[in-house]
Amino acid sequence: MTTATPELMTVPEVMERLKVGRTKVYDLIRTRQLVSIKVDGCRRIPTDAVRAFITGQIGEGA
Repeated sequence: MTTATPELMTVPEVMERLKVGRTKVYDLIRTRQLVSIKVDGCRRIPTDAVRAFITGQIGEGA
């Protein structure tokens, strides 16, 4: 049995991954630092976008 990373994450999943609150996730989306899409009115964030955000933050911190 394999566990694949889902292509789309929910806001609570991103909150857990980034260790930030709900407001911060929506702020990152609003300021276009984190790409998201809407699926039937629900906000979803591609795992690649979260990965890119983390990589970008690491690059800025160096």
